[in-house]
Amino acid sequence: MSSPLPTLDELKAQARRLRSSLAEAGSEISHSKSLELIAKQHGFADWNTLYAKAGNEPPRRAWNPGDRVKGTYLGKAFEGTVLALKAATSVPGYYTITVDFDEPVDVVDFESFSAFRKRVTATIDEEGISPSKTSNGRPHMVLTG
Repeated sequence: MSSPLPTLDELKAQARRLRSSLAEAGSEISHSKSLELIAKQHGFADWNTLYAKAGNEPPRRAWNPGDRVKGTYLGKAFEGTVLALKAATSVPGYYTITVDFDEPVDVVDFESFSAFRKRVTATIDEEGISPSKTSNGRPHMVLTG
């Protein structure tokens, strides 16, 4: 089994280091050439192919369908099962996760009103934290395990 690809940021850093090392040795290359060389080093035909593959890799702390997870959703603790995980199409490094909660979570903080959610879909980063936040600055979802 092959090892997971580095993140896009790590791949770009490799290209910068390669370019810098070659320049110190007297061989100047362009940044795009260094990206192409990094792609070849990882077994890809070109940078665009590597970029597409690395941008669609599951997070390092991968959650897979069927995995048990716990954390908070809109500040409420939950435990549940991952139903789906896929790379977000809009931003590299983010993922769309669907979780089925063991017990429905009340997502409303009003005493006179409740709105329970049993299954939610959220965007998370590689650490399991949503970039979207509530009005008080709390991430929509935080996976802790």
